[in-house]
Amino acid sequence: MTTMSETNSPPVPERIAKHPNFWRNRKYASHFRNHDEEFDSAKFGMWLFLTTEVLLFAGIFCAYAVFRMMYPEAWSNGSHYLDWRFGGLNTVVLLISSWTAASAVRCAQINNQKWLKINLVVTIVCAALFLWIKLQFEYAVKLPDGKAPGTFFSYAFAQDPHEQLWWSLYYVGTGLHALHVIIGAGLLTWVLVRSIKYQAYGPTEYTMVENSALYWHIVDLVWIFLFPLLYLVH
Repeated sequence: MTTMSETNSPPVPERIAKHPNFWRNRKYASHFRNHDEEFDSAKFGMWLFLTTEVLLFAGIFCAYAVFRMMYPEAWSNGSHYLDWRFGGLNTVVLLISSWTAASAVRCAQINNQKWLKINLVVTIVCAALFLWIKLQFEYAVKLPDGKAPGTFFSYAFAQDPHEQLWWSLYYVGTGLHALHVIIGAGLLTWVLVRSIKYQAYGPTEYTMVENSALYWHIVDLVWIFLFPLLYLVH
């Protein structure tokens, strides 16, 4: 891990400076030879995990392509039921959060503790906003109308018998993505708590910040594909 130049930061309270979780006091695990080896191993492991995440969502995208070819009318009808404005707003929210997540990593690298915390807070707030928009303006509106997945589908004005497949894939795709948003927000919250309590991340210790940000970028990337497929392609 390359040590970055530090910015001018306020003095660290003694109780934090002496704490083992303070970034200057962080020791690498005993099975590694140095911090660089630990960082490279952790980051490589995260990339391997993210590869499995891509494969998970690839199955959903394949199902989308197959069913769209088989039932184009149902797919066209289902897409028209969605409001692209809410999907577009959520896209903007996630793009902002992806930028603040990347900025948090940079702030840890240069020991800008204040803006590290601010960027983490903004990212977490964006995650909550994304979920609120999804639940309040989409799920809460469509489910009472009967636009539900599988055997729960009971929409009285459906024009194609296969529309329930559309809604099944919609809820599986967006629901699984929402679960990943919750997990990502949880990871970033953990980073924020440790930053506030211990100043646990700095120029020589930001592995958790970077790996959490990488996970968050995958959340953003998956939505970039889900949004046009579900909301724009009729």
